[in-house]
Amino acid sequence: MEMIMVYTTFPDWDTAKEITRKLLEMKLIVCANLREHEAMYWWEGKIEESKEVGAIYKTEVSKWKELRDTLKELHPYEVPLIARIDLDKLNREYSEWMGRVLFG
Repeated sequence: MEMIMVYTTFPDWDTAKEITRKLLEMKLIVCANLREHEAMYWWEGKIEESKEVGAIYKTEVSKWKELRDTLKELHPYEVPLIARIDLDKLNREYSEWMGRVLFG
């Protein structure tokens, strides 16, 4: 099994938790880590500052396209970041657990 992590951000806790729960229910992800942080970025010609909730999703590479497309559909941002991070090393026990969760 080839594990990947997917990183995205949300505007608030409620949105992050609602979308994350849907992804878990759809078995597109096996686990998520959510953390609030300060964000600074360019938007429409000026520097903005806000709080965001960052999400790291753990899943298997075969779920990538459906996860990406589902995030694009559900995401409230006009231009969301949806970044795939390929992992080349993963402990066997975690990999086996992921397989049981995602593929039954």
